Amino acid sequence: MEKHILVISQYFFPEQFRINDICEEWVKRGYKVTVVTGIPNYPQGKFYDGFGVFKQNKQTYRGIEIIRLPIVPRGNNSLMLALNYASFVVSGFFWQLFTELKPDNVFIFEVSPMTQALPGVWLSKRRNIPCYIYVQDLWPENVEIITGIKNKTIINAIGKMVDYIYKNSTGIFTTSRSFVEAIISRGVDKVKVNYWPQYAEDFYVPVEKQNIEEIPNVDNLNITFTGNIGQAQGLDILVEAAKILKEDYQVDNVTFNIVGDGRYKEKFKQNITDNEVTDMFHFVGKQKPEKIPDILASSDVAFLSLIKDPLFSKTIPAKLQSYMACGKPILAAADGETSTIILESECGICVPSGDALALAKGILEYLEMPSEKIAGIGTKAKSYYDENFKKSLLMNEMDRTFTKNLLEV
Repeated sequence: MEKHILVISQYFFPEQFRINDICEEWVKRGYKVTVVTGIPNYPQGKFYDGFGVFKQNKQTYRGIEIIRLPIVPRGNNSLMLALNYASFVVSGFFWQLFTELKPDNVFIFEVSPMTQALPGVWLSKRRNIPCYIYVQDLWPENVEIITGIKNKTIINAIGKMVDYIYKNSTGIFTTSRSFVEAIISRGVDKVKVNYWPQYAEDFYVPVEKQNIEEIPNVDNLNITFTGNIGQAQGLDILVEAAKILKEDYQVDNVTFNIVGDGRYKEKFKQNITDNEVTDMFHFVGKQKPEKIPDILASSDVAFLSLIKDPLFSKTIPAKLQSYMACGKPILAAADGETSTIILESECGICVPSGDALALAKGILEYLEMPSEKIAGIGTKAKSYYDENFKKSLLMNEMDRTFTKNLLEV
């Protein structure tokens, strides 16, 4: 008899998160998968066309049953975002009280907000079934950084919620080793906490370089960023580096391709304009994930950055694995675990977060580097990915965890 996994994730297809692929893989492995999610509205902040409170509440996608709970869209301000977070919890509370589903375990895909875990925890407690949470954003630390909330009463209340979720989880998976340490420091039994890094979907592979319209300045050094354009990404460092290259080194044969969308995009564009470096930036709208390998193949270097903060030094952004799986040399402005992986794998140049001068010098280093050496760096990226982040290895590990705990229940 097939085992039934109930996934709780506020974000799911057609929103682009890795949980989509994890669920598809479980279906291929013989699991029955049901996803309880919200109405798609990320990152634009409004419901996708064709979706709404009374539209497409139930779907089947590639063998996955989807149940969409009514929520308030994210909008473009803090109040709407808070209502978005709260509405999923309220809808989830009533859903878990009345659902007739009888899953074998609950799996919570936790990117912010952590509040989305509550319906899954409540259901697992009532049904006495294993509950797992995959932690990709640490709370309450993430709340303090992203929202700027410093009120101790609020932060302590969030901390108590987080402790409740951890206490009532059978197993906790994290995207970085530093997250393991941070969670254990909250008094969680270390036996429950496992490092389970992110993998890249199967379509992230090295492909032949070709001329595509998304990368127009083929004679320049093309440095490409893909993904969400948010405050946490710290992309303003590119503006500072571009200005240094232009004014101090008289370099203008570099193009920064920004592929994606997000809440910070317009402010980022304005910063570029204010600093008079618009000629060095090229914006490409949000793309289907399957298109990204082609865009990366036509680029010279893949870029990632994070704002300078102790929390983000513990974070490994998912795009790092995507870039490495595509065999791309990496340019990064990041600290901690991301920096460690890049240096250990010899897959690129990493400078400290927020250090625009060091970033500009890193770009100059790539400009002077022979193409053969750049290609060799990309080869090292792919080799390290295959040894440490391969999908089949990680999914096998997850299977073993599920089987072990189901036998113990």
